[in-house]
Amino acid sequence: MKSSVVTVRLDPDLERDLDALAAATGQSRSALVRDAVRRRVAVMRFEETRRQILPFAEAQGYLTDEDVFRDVS
Repeated sequence: MKSSVVTVRLDPDLERDLDALAAATGQSRSALVRDAVRRRVAVMRFEETRRQILPFAEAQGYLTDEDVFRDVS
């Protein structure tokens, strides 16, 4: 798979935090940033899917997370 380079600007505090995390975990800055972007994309996809499904769930009486957990547990 071909990869690309993306330039990201970080404020000094965030850059220090990233460097400290990289040193503590033994991972590269790039690996940590890729992981953070992957996680953020996954959360945003989940939120969008939830937003689209919500009207159908509400129509079936699912108004809270507890309603869903009750029926799937």
